[in-house]
Amino acid sequence: MIRILLALAALVVPSVAATTAVWEMNTYNDFVRGKLIGLSLNRDGKLALAPRLETIFSPDQPQVWALARASDGSIYVGTGHRGRVYRIDPKGSASVLWTSDQPEVFALAVDSKGMIYAGTSPDGKIYRIEPNGKATEYFAPSAKYIWALQVGLDGALYAGTGDQGKVFRITASGKGEVYYESGQANITCLAFDNQGRLLAGSEPNGILYRISAQGKAFVLYDSSLPEIRTIAARPDGTIYAAALGGSLNKKSGAAGAISSINSGTMVTAPGTTITVTDTQAGLDLKKDSGKPVVSSTLNTGAAATTQAYEVSGVEKSAIYKINPDQTVETVYSSKEENIFDLTSAGDVLLFSTDGAGRVYRLNLDRKPTLIVQTNESEATRLLAEGDSIYTATGSAGRVYRIGTTLASAGSYESPVHDAGTTSRWGRLSWRADTANGTKVGFRTRTGNSARPDNTWSDWSTPITDPLSGLITSPNARYIQWKAELASTGSETPVLHSVTAAYLPQNTAPVVRSVTVTGKGAGTAPVSTAAASSTAFSVTVTDSGESSTAAGTPSQVISRGAGQQLQIQWQADDPEGDRLMYSLYFRGEEEREWKLLRAGIFENSYLLDGDVLADGRYLFRVVASDKPANPVIYARESEGVSGPVVIDNTPPVVSPGTARRDGMKLEIDVDVVDQSSALRRCEYSVDAASWIPLEASDGVTDSARERFELRLDNLKPGEHLIVFRAYDAAGNAGLAKVIVR
Repeated sequence: MIRILLALAALVVPSVAATTAVWEMNTYNDFVRGKLIGLSLNRDGKLALAPRLETIFSPDQPQVWALARASDGSIYVGTGHRGRVYRIDPKGSASVLWTSDQPEVFALAVDSKGMIYAGTSPDGKIYRIEPNGKATEYFAPSAKYIWALQVGLDGALYAGTGDQGKVFRITASGKGEVYYESGQANITCLAFDNQGRLLAGSEPNGILYRISAQGKAFVLYDSSLPEIRTIAARPDGTIYAAALGGSLNKKSGAAGAISSINSGTMVTAPGTTITVTDTQAGLDLKKDSGKPVVSSTLNTGAAATTQAYEVSGVEKSAIYKINPDQTVETVYSSKEENIFDLTSAGDVLLFSTDGAGRVYRLNLDRKPTLIVQTNESEATRLLAEGDSIYTATGSAGRVYRIGTTLASAGSYESPVHDAGTTSRWGRLSWRADTANGTKVGFRTRTGNSARPDNTWSDWSTPITDPLSGLITSPNARYIQWKAELASTGSETPVLHSVTAAYLPQNTAPVVRSVTVTGKGAGTAPVSTAAASSTAFSVTVTDSGESSTAAGTPSQVISRGAGQQLQIQWQADDPEGDRLMYSLYFRGEEEREWKLLRAGIFENSYLLDGDVLADGRYLFRVVASDKPANPVIYARESEGVSGPVVIDNTPPVVSPGTARRDGMKLEIDVDVVDQSSALRRCEYSVDAASWIPLEASDGVTDSARERFELRLDNLKPGEHLIVFRAYDAAGNAGLAKVIVR
């Protein structure tokens, strides 16, 4: 019997808290997402000054693939994509030693006589280069790629190749033979254990071999990752191996890497970077005596193959410890980074990763420390010489030296924090250890774009007092802080945690729907379509558009629908605040809203139906979050119903004079309703079934209609003719005519 359509106001706002909130950074996982310059980060989440990072080599090469050290202290650098070998002398001066006709030099080695060996790709050949730069072709293994070179204690040169996964042993110019054939696509890395046995890593099945003689090998470990990237053997017989790829059982060959190199496109695994620092002043790197001079190489093909395996949220890389009794432990794994190189330095392990070109130290307690972050795309190689560490990077093709003394200053840029909406900034506080000439200061900047750009504010003036560190940056949605650590001596400040307080702008509640229904007993069912429903509502979408395209019809409610009107609404608050409602009404011809009730905490209200006379009315619900917010910050919004027609008066049915001629009968009926349009008229003869009548103009659609009854076969005698008409509210008016 009731038809109603509601027009609602909707407001789209982000979900934030309207009370004071804090952004707190305490842990390693918090800090590792930021940008470190001259700082280190340990696993306990402490930021400190890092060892000094000095750029000693920056050629016009996009990649540094290999590093090798000679006994005189010189460092040789193999690059791509122009295939050059550089020499960095002990004083740090760099020069081009040799240029290949191949684009990549993936592998380098230096023997005890100072001769340099370079493996070129993709037309795999090995060249012997004298210290003066004179080069001759040394061996062509009929392989496409030379991934690794190592010089053994016996003076022989060993080469790991692809794409047939063979190890060659070369004893002189042009004299070489297959030492071991793995059946894998690539031999990615080589090393020697403490007994002089050759170790080899492979791809795509991630197998680590120990080769004791020609054609004889033992599998030390079969990794779940596709590639053994690098090997570090210690004097006590312990072997460490780094693997990368993605934790997938299905592994394919290196065809993707090979095709990409053949086409002139180098594909490397995408990188993430981490910088770890330690509070110690530098590193204690002890040079092992009696060991042969070995080389450091990089496998780009395997990295390219790894690209296809990367899956978010699974293991990307791992470091395995193979004990002398051949038991294996996983001492480190990461779901975010690929490990590109690994080396042993004294009592610690060092490893480098992709991303921001990070170098880590892994102590025996297996807690990694991010030593430095180069902020390059990847740290491809590591080399330990004396008390210094050298790391090579990709994308910019540089070599850095990590010193043993601390930098005098460094900075940390936090990740951007989203407050959810425009916020008022409070105090920036922190916990740090500062003494003996060390200090910590902060700056902030804010903006309304997710990434800092020229629309953001400038960095603020320094904040140096954690007890009164008010944030002076403009109110905005996003904020970032920068910590600046400095020392005038050998000590380092240590930053433990940082907290920023803010008050998000309170957002208004949303009134999503309003419905009005008749409530009570005695509601007579009406068969007309207009009166077939007791309630009808339309919810306006967040864009403010109605969910129906048919317009907004008026709802008509009759007195017979019930003794009361029930007004119901749905509303919510983005912050989850408790809401309070006020309910208003006004007649369509009236100007001002009249308050029905204020301070409602329920979502419905019952109204005595008799207090509203016949007419068209609108109902307004105002929702306020005042119960949960200070008065000056409280917000409100409203929803307004569609027109509601109250119609308690039935139509007036006025039959005209009956005209009878034998069995024919004609009666004209005028029907008038005061409040709503007519919807149906019908008649009954002698209490028989009701028969519909249509208006004379063809459509029953106005408050005043004429109906014409024409009967052709009325039997002689007295008859009772009853007319019944319904208005839009379902009110029925009746009249009778007695025909004799």
